[in-house]
Amino acid sequence: MVTGASSGIGAATARRLAGAGFHVFLAARRADRIEALAAELGGTAIATDVTSEESVAALAAAVGPRLDVLVNNAGGAFGSTPVAEAVTEDWRQMYEVNVIGLMQVTRALLPALVASGAGAIVNVGSTAGRIAYEGGAGYTAAKHGTQVVTETLRLELWDQPVRIMEIAPGMVKTDEFALVRFDGDAAKAAAVYEGVDEPLVADDIADAIAWMVTRPAHVNIDSMVIKPRAQAAQHKVHRVSH
Repeated sequence: MVTGASSGIGAATARRLAGAGFHVFLAARRADRIEALAAELGGTAIATDVTSEESVAALAAAVGPRLDVLVNNAGGAFGSTPVAEAVTEDWRQMYEVNVIGLMQVTRALLPALVASGAGAIVNVGSTAGRIAYEGGAGYTAAKHGTQVVTETLRLELWDQPVRIMEIAPGMVKTDEFALVRFDGDAAKAAAVYEGVDEPLVADDIADAIAWMVTRPAHVNIDSMVIKPRAQAAQHKVHRVSH
């Protein structure tokens, strides 16, 4: 099961897992996109809003009694204003999808993961879940939440046959992430990656996730931080002029 599978890291992860032999359930709000991808991969598309309990309950019913892997990828950043100018609805939306949505999907699918006898959960966090930066408080707060929920699950499920893992990407260039964050401002979105010859791309993260879930069942990759070589830190990125 991959949430947020309609584009970016989610779609790339679905492709990687299908290539590794999994039957992939694809969950996202945009049904047309996941239906097309499911047809390509031989998977199953389930239109889902992870922030809705009813939608998530329907998702769990569609999956059935057994599930091997859950990739909680649905997330997003909305806005980049300082706290003094914060847009409440942006913050609420980020917490709903990055924390509440992750909790609801995990809670609903956990019995099926336990029933598999060797389940795996990968929560897609961010380097923003480890460090603060100006203009990012709403997103960093939400992704710190993703990280802490992951750590708590690891403690709570220590005696269950389910691995609990988090991947925390740095700068990943996808078609939509920055564009959504800057409310469709293509110039601002492009500026994030300006001069960075080789940012990470969605398939780099998908490749890492596929590796994590295909380790032996006793191997738990608690946390993987993955950044492009050009990014030493949130504030320190090597950029070249052309």
